[in-house]
Amino acid sequence: MNLVSIRLITDDIQRLVSFYQQVTGVEATWATPDFAEIVTPAGTLAIGSTRTVALFAAGSARPADNHTAIIEFLVPDVDADYRRLRDAVEDFVNEPTTMPWGNRSLLFRDPDGNLINLFTPATAQAVAKFAVRHPLDTAG
Repeated sequence: MNLVSIRLITDDIQRLVSFYQQVTGVEATWATPDFAEIVTPAGTLAIGSTRTVALFAAGSARPADNHTAIIEFLVPDVDADYRRLRDAVEDFVNEPTTMPWGNRSLLFRDPDGNLINLFTPATAQAVAKFAVRHPLDTAG
């Protein structure tokens, strides 16, 4: 089994896709006006409008109602991303902080309130862990 994507459901797909394009620097691929994907080497963030929910089962997903998941992106320099995003993000949960498990993390919310964590491995153990799992060009 292979985790391929995480899907967010939103009432305002244009706003949310634009936000994630700005955060990731990745241009979205649109399949329809109601469905877009931000594709990264490790996985895909899919974004669907509320109109797509009925294709699964009416009421099976609600927009802007996530209180458990955190969408995480491995980045080369979390401090640089914080400086880059300061004017674009309205709701920072913290500034870059080194966590006990060795990652330097920046937590903030997207326009629908979903939590996003940008992180950079900061300790030798964390660097080794992610070099094996998700090689990232840290040269820039």
